[in-house]
This record gives sequence, C-alpha cells and structure tokens, in this order.
Amino acid sequence: MSRPLEGITILDLTWVLAGPFASMVLCDLGANVIKVERPPWGDVARTTGPYQNGWSGYFFSVNRGKRSISIDLRTAEGKDLFRRLAEKVDVVMENFTPGTMDRLGIGYETLAARNPRLIFASTSGFGQTGPYRERPALDIVVQGMGGIMSITGEPGGGPVRPGVSYGDVTGGLFTAVGILAALHDREKTGKGQAIDISLLDCQVAVLENAIMRYHVTGKAPEPIGTRHPSATPFQAFPTADGYIVVALGFGEENQWQVLCGILGLPDLIDDHRFDTGPRRTQRHSELEPILVAAFRTRTSREWLDDLEAAGIPCGPVNTIPQMLDDPQVKSRDMVREVTHPRAGTIPIANSPVKMSRGESGIKGPPPDFAQDTAAVLAELLGLTEADVAALESRGIVSTSGGPDIGAITG
Repeated sequence: MSRPLEGITILDLTWVLAGPFASMVLCDLGANVIKVERPPWGDVARTTGPYQNGWSGYFFSVNRGKRSISIDLRTAEGKDLFRRLAEKVDVVMENFTPGTMDRLGIGYETLAARNPRLIFASTSGFGQTGPYRERPALDIVVQGMGGIMSITGEPGGGPVRPGVSYGDVTGGLFTAVGILAALHDREKTGKGQAIDISLLDCQVAVLENAIMRYHVTGKAPEPIGTRHPSATPFQAFPTADGYIVVALGFGEENQWQVLCGILGLPDLIDDHRFDTGPRRTQRHSELEPILVAAFRTRTSREWLDDLEAAGIPCGPVNTIPQMLDDPQVKSRDMVREVTHPRAGTIPIANSPVKMSRGESGIKGPPPDFAQDTAAVLAELLGLTEADVAALESRGIVSTSGGPDIGAITG
C-alpha cells in the first residue's frame, strides 16, 4: 500500500520536540521530510539523554524515517541554497522565535515570492503576533501559563506537570493539522499560505470544558485528582493490589445500579443522595470514601473481570511496562522495534493512524547528522558530487559530523 502523503516534500527546520513531533506525524503518513540541521552538531535534541550506543533515544523517537542535510544559514551562500531548495518543495517548517526567519532572509514573503504554492508552517511559544511574540517558551512555560497545571493534581496540592510534554505535543499535533488543511486548500486554490501555531494557543484550545465551567459556574476550576468534574464515579480507585479506573456518567442509565450490586452496596441504589449523576457529583465527598472502602477489598483483576462482564466502562491503571505488555496495544502494533546501524534497536511508539487503503507508520530509523546532504541536493537541485564538495570546502554545507556524545556526557 502507498502512503497518503507520498509526493509531498518538506524542508523541516524545526528542532527539539514541538516541530519535530509535527513533522514526525507527516513523515509517518508518507511525506519526504528533509531535516535541515545547523552545522556542526545539528538538532540540540541529538545531545539529549538517555543514550544508547552514543545515540540520543530522545532524538531517535521523534525523528524516525526523516532525512538530514546540513546548511549553514548564517552564510549568504547557505541562505541562497535554502531559497533554491524552497522553490522545489511543498512545505517549510520552522519553530524559531518569531522574526528569525525574516532576519535570515528566508521568511514567508521571500520564499512565497519564489514559490507561490509553498506552505510555510511556524510553530512558536506565543505565535507571530501579540505582546509575547518574541518571548522564548518551553513546554513547561506554556503549560503553566495555559492553565493545565492549575487543574492537574490532587485537591489542595500544588501545580503538577502532566507526565508527558503536553505543551509541545499538542502544538505539534495542531501544526500537523494546519499543514494538512493547507495542503487540501492548495488543491482547490493552487496557492500556499503561512500557518501560525502558538503553543499557548494550543493549551487554551485543549482545555476541554474548563473554560466553559468557569464562565457558567463563576468558580475557577481546581485540581480534583483523577475524577471528572461532571460525572461520578469517574476516577481511579485503589484496590487490594493496585488501581483501576471506573467511568460512569456517559453510558446506560442502569450502570449505577449494576455497579452497586457488584460492589455489594445495594443500599446505595435507593439512596436519594446518590440516585442521579448530578447528585453523586454534588455529594462526591460523601460517596467517595464508601466506594474506596469497597474497592480495597479485592484485587484489580477480580474487580475488572466482574465490571467488564457487566459492561461497566473500566480499566487498569497501567505502569509503562504493563501498558507495553497489554494485548490490545500489541495487537494494534503500537510499539515497533526500529534498528539503526549504530544506535542499535530501540522500541518506540508507532503511528496510531490506521487506514483501510493507505499505509501509515514508522518508515525507518532516524538519520545520522547530514547523511543525506549530497543526495538531497542532487535530487532537488541537480548538484553533482563535485558541486557539493566545493560547498563543503567553503563551510556552506556538511555531509558528516554531529555531536560527540561521549564528550558531552563525560
């Protein structure tokens, strides 16, 4: 099967996580992603641990299947070379501080004048406009400013960062969505466009119902642990040997009665305090201790067997090793071993996109620094080996090199 984005070529100037995550999504869907790295070391993520055989596992996981070229954009020749490449591709991606690309002479207006079909995707902390546009921002900064940390954690506790780089990953996903939408629009109009993605904007966009709840109730949402603000019981419960999640409130009307029967709490069925979802949520502090005491009496597996048989939405709270061993995760091919000649084999998360007529998933290992410089310049610009060697002799491009992890980790 072919991949849906085959034939789409991307010049990817992004680095670290948000931008590379976006280009990873597009690469898994078939795009030819050409990672443009700065000499002499490339993406700083190449030096981010943990390491295997001197290779960054962090870089490995989000740059699989891409190609790498190195151009020194600080030089006039390097900028000109990039402009020529931009004439031949579909998308340019960057995640520098706003204004950087214009100062380099390779901003959207300059490139679009040479390639009107070009899609130019910018991902930044605060976007291309607004009073914060020139501020630097990393994942935890936009998580803090975007509100998610204020509603994550246990009641009465301090702010908690979710266990993944939520700010970067959501920004990367919205960047990929924006590029796909622009590609579709180009099919109708024949014209490219600029895309402006702000990580802070993305944090606001994925706050789900928190903004609505604040305006409707007049109360600022606060951390409430694992439970849901509008449905009860809808949370994690401790068992005799771990935790399970039970989720009522959006299913069949009789699920509460069935759950009470399974828990051995028939008296709760006709208890007027808890006989509707809104009442259970309103009186959560009274109900939770009763449910916790009941769930502690048996193991997770015993509870899950009975709850699953009754059609109650539930599941274990898995550790990462337990998740990796889950038969559903395995059957969906969601973790795949990828082998690099030097890094060796590392299992990484596969694409979740499953298609009936197209292929999606990891295309191969991540690239060595600058390994594709000569091949890409030949394919897109027709440069010969001698041409590339001449550019390299003047420090315009690199065809090899990269960070010395041993020296960095010392």
